[in-house]
This record gives sequence, structure tokens and C-alpha cells, in this order.
Amino acid sequence: MDSARTCHAEASIDLPLDPQTAWDVVMDWDRQSRWMLFTRVWATENDGVGVGGGVAARTSVGALGFTDDMVITHWDPPRECTVKHLGTVVRGTGTFAVTPGRWGVEGPAEGAGTSTFTWSEDAVPPLGKLGVALWPLVRTVLEVMMRVSLRRLVREVAR
Repeated sequence: MDSARTCHAEASIDLPLDPQTAWDVVMDWDRQSRWMLFTRVWATENDGVGVGGGVAARTSVGALGFTDDMVITHWDPPRECTVKHLGTVVRGTGTFAVTPGRWGVEGPAEGAGTSTFTWSEDAVPPLGKLGVALWPLVRTVLEVMMRVSLRRLVREVAR
């Protein structure tokens, strides 16, 4: 990956789940389809588990879309998973990180734990220097979409 052209986007949200449960929810690739905006996700190689595992995501609005094939390059449950985007539209890496959050108002009682989920993307924009120049606009739109998805995740776990 050309680090000189890598552009960063990130969004985080607090979840009412302990870190292990949060990890189990966010790493359920099929379930991501219920909260990730405009995207259907599924496991491919090794059921999407561990380094070398595969994941694919179809992002589309109507008939317009693309499939993003990914390979897991870092796997540290229940803390962090990094994937490498292998496509021509989306290139770079994406990371899901779960960290212990604040305790509930009752203190560190059973089930009172929370966690913070952070979704980050280090993308290599297409179109060379033009893509890098347009990144501030693209990042703004991407981060809005990420935050909407994370709010949908909170609603998903509240069910």
C-alpha cells in the first residue's frame, strides 16, 4: 500500500455490551448486512475467521454497486480485526476495534460492562492525485455513512 496516498476515515460508538459480546456481534459478517448502510456482507475463506480468512461485501444503491473482496491480515479477538481490501474500487485496509468502555451506573456488576467500537478505513483513493485532492469531501461522506451504520448497529443490539 502506498502510504503517501493513504487517507484515513474513522467513526466510533459506545455499545451497551461487554467487549467479548461486542466482538461477537460486530464480527458476525452476515449480521453486518443488517446494520451496515447499503451493504451485504458474507464470509468467504475460512468462514471469515483468523488471518487469511476471507470476507466479501456488496455495496450498492439500486443497480449501481461493487463487490469488495477482503482478506483478514490481523486477528486479535476480542480486540481487533484488520482486513485488506483487494478490489479496484476500494483499496487499503479497514479495522474494527473493540475496547472496554465505561461501566454502567451500577458499577462493575455482572453484565454492566460497555465497550467502544471503532471502525476505521485507511483507503488508497482511486484516480491518483485527483482522488487524494477529493479525499476531504469523500471522507466527510464516508464518515457520515459510517456513523449512520454505527447508530443502526446500536439499534440492532438493542433488539
